[in-house]
Amino acid sequence: MNQVRRFLKSLLLVPVLTGCFASGGGSAGGDAASGSRLRVALAFPPAENLSPYGADATILSRLGVTESLTALDANGSAAPALAASWKQESDKSWLFTLREATFQDGTDVTASAVAAALTHATEAKPEPAALSGVTLTAEVEGSTGVRITTEDPDPVLPLRLSSPGLAVLSAKAYDGKDRIDPVGTATGPFELTKVTGSTAATLDRFDDYWGGRAQASGVDVRFIADGTARASALRTGETDLAEAIPVAQAATLDEDTRKATATTRTTSLLLNTASGTFKDAGLRAAAREAIDTSTLADGVYEGYADAGTGIYGPAVTWAEGKRTGPVGRAKAAAPDGATVTIATYDNRPELPEVAQVLKQQLEKAGFKVELEVREYSRLESDALDGTFDAVVLARNTLVDTGDPLAVLASDYTCAGGYNLAQLCDKGVDAAVAKAEGRADTDRRQGAAMAAEAAILGTDAVVPLVHQQIITGVGTSVSGALLDPYERTLVGTGTRR
Repeated sequence: MNQVRRFLKSLLLVPVLTGCFASGGGSAGGDAASGSRLRVALAFPPAENLSPYGADATILSRLGVTESLTALDANGSAAPALAASWKQESDKSWLFTLREATFQDGTDVTASAVAAALTHATEAKPEPAALSGVTLTAEVEGSTGVRITTEDPDPVLPLRLSSPGLAVLSAKAYDGKDRIDPVGTATGPFELTKVTGSTAATLDRFDDYWGGRAQASGVDVRFIADGTARASALRTGETDLAEAIPVAQAATLDEDTRKATATTRTTSLLLNTASGTFKDAGLRAAAREAIDTSTLADGVYEGYADAGTGIYGPAVTWAEGKRTGPVGRAKAAAPDGATVTIATYDNRPELPEVAQVLKQQLEKAGFKVELEVREYSRLESDALDGTFDAVVLARNTLVDTGDPLAVLASDYTCAGGYNLAQLCDKGVDAAVAKAEGRADTDRRQGAAMAAEAAILGTDAVVPLVHQQIITGVGTSVSGALLDPYERTLVGTGTRR
């Protein structure tokens, strides 16, 4: 399958020079030469051999390994990263000027290397989420310029290029292998030196990083899918940073180590519209009517979430004022004992509990419900293939490009590469395409909400809750990068 996602024109026309999350989070003051190593526990083991083109791309960006031409700053704007600046030459052409930088294998970041890396991304199968529905070419312009031309006008191109899935790697990464190899080929402040299957990874400080030497001398990563084990590792001092602490474990951490961050992540129930019970729009409507989202927010998430109102939640601050009601919803049909299988994953421990509550609510409405719970890397391919009737998924709506339209294109259009709902609706595709063509910020936002209304009208997705994310940060740690887009965690200023 393809893969997918995209934000707003005014958020990217002028490069922002400060507050950039993904650039490393601050200067590397202090005694960088003798900095301690950081110990980090991540929730999601690599699902795709750390390919930069899939879900693993955010692992690499969160650990400060990879960078793209641009990054997202604290306001969600496009900010300089490997590109020091850019300008729009026409509605289809942009010129990016590179900064002086070095790859971790010692070669220079040149215009030809960047153009080649972006070309590889356009040829990847499946394609990176950020390129869903976009055709672009990258060409060298002088010694430091890369001209990127799109087949159709793309007003959010600088924002799109911030995607972790469009990370720039050296030629060695693509050197005739059957996969892209990020080990020692990226540009970030930390160099990936060793990967131990799906259990651990070792990173060393990259001393020639363009943004200054990192304060930590390296990062030792453990992939711990069990949330209770991650929280325990922080409590006992076995790790310095632990991501995605389960709500049920939050109270076991000292208040000064428990950091809650409002995010653009929405947990939803995605209903399989192509096969099985929920191919029937009336039964999808019946499922939606049976679900009480406030029970999930107050009970399962213990106040660390808001009840679902749409695909975009409160962290997308402009959405509520532009939201319109769903259009074209079918009338609910009687379930009459129809059997459905709901799948989810346990890397985020709340999700199996959410699925249990949904099971109770749907069975009360007349469905028969079976649950399938796996670790995410063992669930994704079956979910993408439409094996299940429904999937409970926690999804950051702005993680791929910062553009809210990206998640709509990726998850709900016929060509979408992360379309767990298997939705293919001409009206939805038309609404998303119309929104993608808007350059003006206000009109683009309004069109995005119209597309959301069209998607919600199909009942392919039931938004459940809008989440806060809880990160465990040891008391000796400073400079952890906690952002609503969940792209960053460790940067040049992170240390203990």
